[in-house]
Amino acid sequence: MRSIVVYTVSMNHQDTRTLSPAGQEAVRFRVVAAVRDGMRKSEAARVFGVSRTSIHTWLAKVAAANINALKSKKRGRKPGSRLKGHEAASVVRTITDRCPDQLKMPFVLWTRPAVQQLLSDRFGVSVSVWTVGRYLKRWGFTPQKPLRRAYEQNPAAVKRWLEYEYPAIQHRAKAENAEIHWGDQMGLRSDHQTGTSYSRRGCTPVVRGTGKRFGCNMMSSITNRGTLRFMVFKRRFTSEVMVTFCRRLLRTVQQKVYLILDRHPVHRSRVVQDWLWRHRDRIEVFLIPGYSPELNPDELLNQDVKSNGVGRRRAATREELVGNVRSYLRGTQRRPDIVRNYFKGKHVTYAA
Repeated sequence: MRSIVVYTVSMNHQDTRTLSPAGQEAVRFRVVAAVRDGMRKSEAARVFGVSRTSIHTWLAKVAAANINALKSKKRGRKPGSRLKGHEAASVVRTITDRCPDQLKMPFVLWTRPAVQQLLSDRFGVSVSVWTVGRYLKRWGFTPQKPLRRAYEQNPAAVKRWLEYEYPAIQHRAKAENAEIHWGDQMGLRSDHQTGTSYSRRGCTPVVRGTGKRFGCNMMSSITNRGTLRFMVFKRRFTSEVMVTFCRRLLRTVQQKVYLILDRHPVHRSRVVQDWLWRHRDRIEVFLIPGYSPELNPDELLNQDVKSNGVGRRRAATREELVGNVRSYLRGTQRRPDIVRNYFKGKHVTYAA
């Protein structure tokens, strides 16, 4: 009884419900042991600070099983998903293959609230956004900036290009000892900005620059061997500009040129087609499927120039902007390894 008296002093000042699971488990063992030793249930309830109902429940558990029935069990919801296996697989396929607006949902991107509504609408499963986040992590999804893909893109044309048309171009280029160039044009604006800047929390940094807007244009071509050719100009991109770029390209390349472009109207104009026909022994132009910029490695050069050649600098005049772009392109031109890295992009490795 001496051990019980000592325990009584420590228990009178604390509600057992505030104890840890291990502490509550110890109390249950002591209460049952004391009752078995002859202590009355009412006395045990007063000494240990528990209810008589709890004591009856504990004794019944021990009688039905054994003393181990008093051990603490893991609390909270049982591990596992409220979604069945085929339901989770259906959600994964939907997120991978479709966009929310294609399902007539009031979302553009697959966010946690969008997935939450999808689960509710399709399977009647109501979960919190935090649970949705755990589901997405378990399924291998991470938040990413999406690529823009036009509705007008023809998947069959893209597949035909990758499996038949471009391999045929490669075969012809090898047979004729021609050099494959990937070309594209791009407009640049002085107010384009990229990158982040450190500042105190809640104080958005301010970057000073001219309020005037001006720009320039760029035409370029690259090869998977690291060759870069470019032309920066201030006027509008026209058929004459395109022909001028092709003339410059032929002056720097001794082999026949296979130039792969997108379907810009200038590339298909009568002036350009007539010039190409007259110089067909030196250059041929091939067009990638429409609305498929991700298939062109030169788009990665455009992104690089726009982000690092323009977005991280502050040009005060158009002449300075043109100088910055030319300087950045000349630096890239001297680094064939950088140009070759453009062909390591996910959607353009086929051209490497």
